[in-house]
Amino acid sequence: MDDVKLLGREEECRRLNHALRKKEAQLIVVYGRRRVGKTYLINAFFQKRFDFKLTGEYNAPKESQLENFTLELNRRTRRSNVIPNSWKEAFNHLRDYLEQLPSDEKHVVFLDEMPWMDTPGSDFLPAFEYFWNSYGNACDDLVFIVCGSATSWMTDHIDRNKGGLFSRKTCSLHLKPFTLGETEAFLQAAGINWSRYDIAMCYMIMGGIPYYLGFLDSELPLSSNIDMLFFSKGAELAEEFDNLFRTLFTHSDQYIRIVEELSKRRYGLGKKELAERTGLSYNGEFTKKLNRLVESGFVQSISYYHQKSRETRYQLSDYFSMFYFRFVREHYGVDESYWTHTYDNPSQNAWAGLTFEQLCRDHLLQIKQRLGISGVLTELSTWWARGTDRDQNNAGAQIDMVLDRRDHVISLCEAKYSPNLFEIDKAYELTLRNKIESFRSATGTTKSLQLVMITTFGVKNNKYSNLIQSQVQLDDLFD
Repeated sequence: MDDVKLLGREEECRRLNHALRKKEAQLIVVYGRRRVGKTYLINAFFQKRFDFKLTGEYNAPKESQLENFTLELNRRTRRSNVIPNSWKEAFNHLRDYLEQLPSDEKHVVFLDEMPWMDTPGSDFLPAFEYFWNSYGNACDDLVFIVCGSATSWMTDHIDRNKGGLFSRKTCSLHLKPFTLGETEAFLQAAGINWSRYDIAMCYMIMGGIPYYLGFLDSELPLSSNIDMLFFSKGAELAEEFDNLFRTLFTHSDQYIRIVEELSKRRYGLGKKELAERTGLSYNGEFTKKLNRLVESGFVQSISYYHQKSRETRYQLSDYFSMFYFRFVREHYGVDESYWTHTYDNPSQNAWAGLTFEQLCRDHLLQIKQRLGISGVLTELSTWWARGTDRDQNNAGAQIDMVLDRRDHVISLCEAKYSPNLFEIDKAYELTLRNKIESFRSATGTTKSLQLVMITTFGVKNNKYSNLIQSQVQLDDLFD
């Protein structure tokens, strides 16, 4: 498949090609957020040339899953196989079929949405483990791909399996959303040639999720697209949030309560406080739910620089979910042109400013490249301090991104989203100076401090802008 090139997935294609060249049997695990393009990647890379492919059926019992398995096997063998009573019997039928194929070429098996096959009481996983250990692992011509959107299931049962599949996987691909640069290329390929400002706005609504981006209409401006997809009656993406969580998580209402509470908290919440605010029991099961949300890409765990408490704080990081809670849930169907009518109002501007900070965090590699520190080991965190904790005359301070660098420099990054050149006035210059001095005093650091402004179009040069030592602009995030 060396001639196959997929937009934004060059590294994944390289690793798949590398796996195909191996002489040993391959067990390839593909996971990532739902709608990120996992199935598309495998279908396009292998050009749909599978010896066997089965897709799990959502919320279907074992009997239906086994019937689907048999229908697919019948198409491949051109025989009428009897529906098996168990997954162990089904995998034995698959083995019989694969053993009849020529041994001088690679044979590709693809189980898509594998977590949906593992229904309660089905014994699916033990059957697959037995199949792989007793047969598949010894077949040098076999490439077996397993895929699923339930990221926590994939990582727990396949990627980190401590039973029969321990250390059996040969390749693990975690598909992530497109970057800004990849999103721009995707849109251009679809005939959409928007400004980078509009692309960034689109990204802060949809994230770099190919499935969502595929709904955009090249004949409409961004604002009309957003109205069409989110706010008009029957909008394609208006109910996506509920569908997304329902298909990913058992007891999805509890997961929704967690992300809804986090959507209200700019700087996140600790685990115990989050449990109290959601009304969920603070126990091991609650921790598992949080971990599943993190692994699925909806929530991120954040660290605070120089924090005495070691407690991890959690923050909603999925753009689509943030946009849903901020605007869609309340305004869907009320005004079909809501986004156009409220363009540049205070609510939109406040949301854009906060979400731009997340966009910057997600493009740390591009920021480091612009600062010339790509090869420098760097730890990302945030920082805040209450004035009363340190100094009665100090109102406190907060810094969006702290880049603690191995070269004995700390970059203090301020992110500002603006439709024009960002202008620093006297009041904001005093705020910046207060942040720097508060940080130095509170942390006691001896490292050099560098103030970095990350803006859309740069900082206007005036008598207050000399405080800025480095700048990163929106264009830099597209590299």
